[in-house]
Amino acid sequence: MDISFGSQSVFSESDNMTRTSEETSVIVIGGGFSGLSTACYLADAGVDVTMLERQDTLGGVAGRIERSGFQFDTGPSWYLMPDVFERFFDEFGHDPKEYYSLTRLDPNYRVFWKDGDTATLPADREGQRELFEQYETGAGAALDTYLEEAANAYEIGMEEFVYKHRPRLRDWVDPGLLRAARGITLIGSMDDHIASYFDSPKLRQLLEYTLVFLGGSPYNTPALYSLMSHVDFNMGVYYPTGGIASVVDGIETLARELGVNIELNTTVTGLSTVNDGDGVRVQTNTDARIADRVVSTIPPAYTDRNLLPEGVSDHDSSYWESQTYAPGAFLLYLGVEGELDSLEHHTLILPTDWESHFESIFDDPTWPADPSYYVNVPSQTDSTVAPDGHSTVVVLVPIAPGLTDSDAVREQYRQKVLSDLADHTGVDLRDRIVVEETACTSEFAAMGYPDGTALGLAHTLTQTGPFRPAHRSDAISGLYHAGSFTDPGIGMPMCLINGKHVSDAVVDDIADNRVSDIDISSPSTVVSQAFSSK
Repeated sequence: MDISFGSQSVFSESDNMTRTSEETSVIVIGGGFSGLSTACYLADAGVDVTMLERQDTLGGVAGRIERSGFQFDTGPSWYLMPDVFERFFDEFGHDPKEYYSLTRLDPNYRVFWKDGDTATLPADREGQRELFEQYETGAGAALDTYLEEAANAYEIGMEEFVYKHRPRLRDWVDPGLLRAARGITLIGSMDDHIASYFDSPKLRQLLEYTLVFLGGSPYNTPALYSLMSHVDFNMGVYYPTGGIASVVDGIETLARELGVNIELNTTVTGLSTVNDGDGVRVQTNTDARIADRVVSTIPPAYTDRNLLPEGVSDHDSSYWESQTYAPGAFLLYLGVEGELDSLEHHTLILPTDWESHFESIFDDPTWPADPSYYVNVPSQTDSTVAPDGHSTVVVLVPIAPGLTDSDAVREQYRQKVLSDLADHTGVDLRDRIVVEETACTSEFAAMGYPDGTALGLAHTLTQTGPFRPAHRSDAISGLYHAGSFTDPGIGMPMCLINGKHVSDAVVDDIADNRVSDIDISSPSTVVSQAFSSK
């Protein structure tokens, strides 16, 4: 499958180009979660939206592999923060259950430590307290206190820092924000924050592993992200029948219902301005076209380096080279014979001291000698993703971006991980594999992700909120950036919210550009008249 964005292409007025619409037209590049969200919001606002997707299905990193009766989610596999999905669909008068069905998992997941210990985290609070007490006297009560703060951090963090877009530093100098955030630990590392509640290294790991979903480590992620513990322990872990791909299908259905025109197998190879900002040219593998505005979910580093005209960029190479990227991933997609009773739907295999693994990602990039990794077995919950008598397994090892992943290196590490899995869980898959595929840094790099990061920019203190790349491009008028590299960041829920932020920017700019031609006696009519005034 061709997963490249293509090479740079700059074209002139004489090239064969078509305008997408005589009305206000927006092209959304990329059909992942942020692209789908942006397209839905724009279409609902009355914009003529065309989505261009280079692959033959939508989802971006959240794709699917189907082989011999097995189905694998290629990327995200944890359905967390169900309130964000509910809020998204509610914006359009719908409910997620109209588009896909959910099962709450119990237990949330199982952990195998490499000293032979194992723990299973139940979905209910009483069971969670009992588990914590097994490792540290008083830890059950401490968990209640910690999660109460985490819930408060989630409520304030989501409403004040995530849903309320604050793209400039001066937006954060807000007395109301400071009052709302009083009592929440915002800075300092997550590891230090959690250590103030728990002495047990294992309990701290249970509360810190979700940081991998943000592309960070316990040692470089701000304490604000304790809110992720609320997501895990209080809100629960869910599974959409058919996998995450079914969520993509559901949002695609919504987008089409809203009028979004979706073009698959269309690779964007160049972007440039028309005249003095009178639209944006989009060169594809099949044609050139003009839209009034363009929202690109292609990683902005790739856009700067490969899609914009020579000498034009939002950030130079030194900027992108200085950023801290989230981990890459070594992935095994395995269809295996038989059942896997000792593994849960979500299973974590952890060293008792995982600091060296994070050092191998962020400090001294190398293949981890004693890896922490995650095993997803969706067939434990969903019989439709594997043939009878078989199991669908995905193994994910977080690794440093930029590592060399030749066939020889992949095979060597494959053997290491499968052997490690057998040693520490008792599940030996090596003689049971009937379907297998792999992915690593080279696949993500081919998708435009710098150094093959699987996620985007890590959520370090200096890469959070207004410190992430801006939505509005300074390089080309009418170009906007969306996706996990921009605010609010990494993860399916964040990308859904990201689409709202970007669409708001587009709608505001359209209204601002046309307001002089509009009767503004009724402010509520400004945007609706703006879309019909051209």
